Amino acid sequence: MLGHSHATSGALAWSAAAAMLPVSVLTYPTLHDAMGQLGTADLLLGVFLTAGAALLPDADHPNGTLAHTLGPITHYACKFISWISGGHRNATHSLLFVVAVFAGTWAGEQWLGRWFTLGLVFFLLALAVRALHLCPSGNSFKAWGPIVVLATVGTFAMDHWIADKPAWLPFAVGIGALAHLLGDCLTDRGCPLFWPLGVRISFPIITRTGNKVETWIVSPLFTLGALAFLWHTITYQS
Repeated sequence: MLGHSHATSGALAWSAAAAMLPVSVLTYPTLHDAMGQLGTADLLLGVFLTAGAALLPDADHPNGTLAHTLGPITHYACKFISWISGGHRNATHSLLFVVAVFAGTWAGEQWLGRWFTLGLVFFLLALAVRALHLCPSGNSFKAWGPIVVLATVGTFAMDHWIADKPAWLPFAVGIGALAHLLGDCLTDRGCPLFWPLGVRISFPIITRTGNKVETWIVSPLFTLGALAFLWHTITYQS
């Protein structure tokens, strides 16, 4: 049962990450026009961190992909979050949660500064490595050890050029979390978007997360679309 739950969560994470990529690629050029400070490197990092943020709503799932990203640390953190949020697909799968992570990211940047930014970059990079299957599967040290290494290397690399308070980072976090909720709304279980109200929103196009249509058709199409948008954006920014 644990293995099936973990596999299902992994498939959902990949699908959510793939689904949000075209949205984020379209959003960052708009921010660039508004603020005039987003380069190609910001775009690339923003898209990758949004993929990591797509896992955040599953912080209420002790056996999910996020729970096994950083070993015991994320596992016990997810158990606590599951307990206080009412279990899987409750408080963290709501629009209120999206607003909370957006506002929390903005507040952290403003009040805590660069150390918060770099810490969040490390965490989201770790989630992205896990979500996009760039590490071994499983929940042992052989799986999460390489995640720590890759996220650390990536964070040190980003430290050389990322701003103390990147204006796009709250948007990356919010878009990623929202994409996850929209993906879950396509399943028969749906999401309590308007939590604490008990109404669940569901448009059951996908019978269950991780099915063949989602894995072999929906996710690849979204990914190809994302790469096309990314190529177009970088080409016209150059």
